[in-house]
Amino acid sequence: MAKAIGLGAEDLWLKRDDLTGLGGGGNKLRKLEYFAAAAKREGADVLVTTGGPQSNHARLTAAVAVRLGMRAVLVLGGDPPTTTQGNLLLDTLVGAEVQWAGERSPAELAEYAGVVVEQLRDEGARPFLVPFGGSSSLGARGYLACAQEILQQVPDAAHVVTALGSGGTMAGLLAVLGEERVLGANVGARPDAAEAAASYASPLAGRTVDPASLRVRDQAGEGYKHFTPEARAAVQLAARTEAVFLDPTYTGRAMAGLLAAVKDEEISPGQPVVFLHTGGLPGLFGHPEV
Repeated sequence: MAKAIGLGAEDLWLKRDDLTGLGGGGNKLRKLEYFAAAAKREGADVLVTTGGPQSNHARLTAAVAVRLGMRAVLVLGGDPPTTTQGNLLLDTLVGAEVQWAGERSPAELAEYAGVVVEQLRDEGARPFLVPFGGSSSLGARGYLACAQEILQQVPDAAHVVTALGSGGTMAGLLAVLGEERVLGANVGARPDAAEAAASYASPLAGRTVDPASLRVRDQAGEGYKHFTPEARAAVQLAARTEAVFLDPTYTGRAMAGLLAAVKDEEISPGQPVVFLHTGGLPGLFGHPEV
C-alpha cells in the first residue's frame, strides 16, 4: 500500500486500533475506559450518549454498558431508517435502547440528550452521560497512551495521520506528539473540530494549544453522512493492496487525507508515517454503494 500511495515501501505503518476487540473494536474504547470508570464511581446504571445512525461511538458505548451490566440509551440524530444495518444492527443486537431525535445540530442533540437524562432520573435510574464521540479532556487521555505507544513502536515517526471527528483522538495525540507531527483529516462531524481538539489537548499538554497551529485537511465533502468519492477511492485502495478495511466516515476520509498530503508533498517519501486505523468496519455495511 505504501508504494501505491507514493511512499517508500517501509515508510507506512498502520496503528491497528480497529483490533481492540470489544464490540467490534475501534478508537472509542480507549476513551470509554475513562468514562466507564467515572460512571462506576458515580454508581451509574445507565450509559447515555449521542451520535448519528451509524455512530461507532454509540455502538461501543452500548457494548461497554453490556460488559458493565448497565443499560445503554443511544440518542441518535435523524429519523428511524427503513432498514436496520451496519452499526445500528449491532446496537440492536446488544440490546441498546435507541431514541431518535430528528435532524439536529450537535449542540441541539446534546441538549436533547440532557432531557433524556432527566427523564431517566425521574424514572429512578442513575444515568451517566458520555459526551458526543467520547470526546473531552477526560476521554482524550486514552490517546495519551496511544501516542506513547507510537513513540515506542515508531520513534522516528514524522507524521501521525488520524481522522478528526469529535476531536478527542487528535487531542490526545497532540498533547504528546505536538502539532508538527499530527495530521488530522476533518470528517465534518462538528463545525468546530479543530477548536475542540485544541481545547481538549491544552490541559493535557500543560499549555495552550492554538487551533490555528493544527495540521488539518478538510475531507468532509458534502457532509458527514455522505460517502465521498475520495473516501471511496481510499477504501478501495486499502482493501485491494492490503486487505485492510476502512470505513466511509472516518478512516476512509483519513486515508484520503494522507493520499492528498503525499500528492501535494506535505508528506514525502522517506518520512515514516503512522496511519491510525480507528476502526468503524460495521459502518461500511451501512453504505452498500461502495
